Amino acid sequence: MTVSRDPAPDPGADPLTGGTEPTPGQDAETLLAQLGSSWLWLLGSAVAALVPGILALVWPDVTLHALAVIVGLYLLVTGGFRFVSSFAREQGDRHLGLLAAALYVLAGVLSLRHPLQTIAALSLIVGAVWVVTGMLTAWTALAAKGLPHRAFLLGAGMLGVVAGIVVLALPSESAVVLTRLVGLWLLLLGLAELGVAFAWRSALRRAGFTRPG
Repeated sequence: MTVSRDPAPDPGADPLTGGTEPTPGQDAETLLAQLGSSWLWLLGSAVAALVPGILALVWPDVTLHALAVIVGLYLLVTGGFRFVSSFAREQGDRHLGLLAAALYVLAGVLSLRHPLQTIAALSLIVGAVWVVTGMLTAWTALAAKGLPHRAFLLGAGMLGVVAGIVVLALPSESAVVLTRLVGLWLLLLGLAELGVAFAWRSALRRAGFTRPG
């Protein structure tokens, strides 16, 4: 989860991405940066956390295998969102975003591997990813002095750290307990990312990138 630092009006601004209209001559990096700076892309990242969180809370009696699939797919999809969003950052901060994306993808693959589908392993994978990526998100919010609504991003990062610590610290003796725990934190993280998305939309609108309505 990330946003670019200083939205500035541009005559050719795209109302969806908050960037300039893509031209045939633009390279893939520019297109990814425009897509990653879109508030709709941030909204998609929030939905990627909300959906599995709701599923886990609605069906808490799922098997460990089903939970591993839900968590694994969530991590892989979120890794994809974070990979694209990292291109909206300045060059120096982009590496942190790419690192977070790589961690999500690696954790997603590990969650889907059958030999690692134990309660302890799944708790360790999810908790560690949330702690590390939460710290990276919080660092981005603190370092980006000109970032609009940086308090939202900082709050989302700290929530990720707390979620990871809770999952790591509380022993989960059954798949049901772990499912409810992960589902609750996914729901909270998704709502936090939803707040970041709408805060970014507000910043883009004030900068003249989005149409009111």
